[in-house]
Amino acid sequence: MSKKLTAAAAPPASFEEAMAELAQLVTQMEAGQLPLEASVAAYQRGSELVKYCAAQLDGVEAQVKVLEGDLLKPFTDNGEAAQ
Repeated sequence: MSKKLTAAAAPPASFEEAMAELAQLVTQMEAGQLPLEASVAAYQRGSELVKYCAAQLDGVEAQVKVLEGDLLKPFTDNGEAAQ
């Protein structure tokens, strides 16, 4: 396994950092730049990053709901709030 993937196993410092690392992993995997073992490790790391990002988004959504209360309304297909 490459040193880069091993060093990257630490939890991301932020949502943005996790997204950047995930994009880099996807680019490397799509380009075929990684040997099989490193690809499996990258896939596992990517899975962890996706879970981290989803949890961050869930937390932010919960905060917005608290801040906005009952003011939140679903959006329609054209991006406007439903009446």
